[in-house]
Amino acid sequence: MLTIGQAIRDAIIDHARADHPDEACGVVAGPIGSDRPARFVPMANAERSPTFYRFDSGEQLRVWREMDDRDEEPVIIYHSHTATEAYPSRTDISYASEPNAHYVLVSTRDADGLGEFQFRSFRVLDGVVSEEEIAVLPEGADADGGADAASGAGPVA
Repeated sequence: MLTIGQAIRDAIIDHARADHPDEACGVVAGPIGSDRPARFVPMANAERSPTFYRFDSGEQLRVWREMDDRDEEPVIIYHSHTATEAYPSRTDISYASEPNAHYVLVSTRDADGLGEFQFRSFRVLDGVVSEEEIAVLPEGADADGGADAASGAGPVA
């Protein structure tokens, strides 16, 4: 199960909406081994495409080094789908290389306001996709019952 604060969930959706009609992407870092998404890190889609995303290699190196320096890991790796449901594509599955990460997908295909955005989370291990439940904590709370770590997050797109 993915447990995520409302502020981080909203930041992911806001990033997906802002980048539409292109796919948005990024990570949410958290303390190593905690499975607690704490720091929202929006990233640029190097492909600038409505059908594919790729982290810019330089930006990805910088972000992963920053996580190492802060004793963090990618708890969530997210991206959006602009014309299809929020479900990992074959390409998404082939690129899923973080065995402990939650892979969050947001569908912005209803960005015209006619429907609800899909926000779904998956685990991807050895090419096998498993959808998981999502618990959204109210703003101001985190998994430990303390203050929401999203308030100290990086810039929101």
